[in-house]
Amino acid sequence: MSDITAPRPLIPAFAGIYNAFEPLALPLLRFVMGLILVPHGCQKLFGWFGGAGFEKFVENFDKMGWHPAVFWVALVALTESVGGLMLAFGFVTRFAAAAIFIFMLNAMWATGNRGGFFWAQGGLEYSLLIGVVALVFLIRGGGKYSIDSALGWEL
Repeated sequence: MSDITAPRPLIPAFAGIYNAFEPLALPLLRFVMGLILVPHGCQKLFGWFGGAGFEKFVENFDKMGWHPAVFWVALVALTESVGGLMLAFGFVTRFAAAAIFIFMLNAMWATGNRGGFFWAQGGLEYSLLIGVVALVFLIRGGGKYSIDSALGWEL
């Protein structure tokens, strides 16, 4: 096996900055991605942040053929809100990431069939991005700066 070293930075003066912040890159990604999901769940559960609320989402899911719609809306909304918080803080990270990844696979299938790729046309690109980030944390776990690490266990 050969020893692979990192390439030299194009601007060597930045190497210290990159090295200093590198340990924070994945925790930052995990935290922000998790928090991005939370308001989406709150839109469905409570109608917050301009959302339609639980009853309207149940009607929409019912029209889309997701039966029983109450179950599916609750599952999706809790995956986004509770799962998003779990991912953000790195609590049972792999479980949260798996739930989000599975949810995003479904979202990609649903939006890809109707809107193509681009988000602005109702496409799958946003779901694809979230799904890939969830997959990263499903594989890597919460990491050093997580509740999982503080508790000393990993799923």
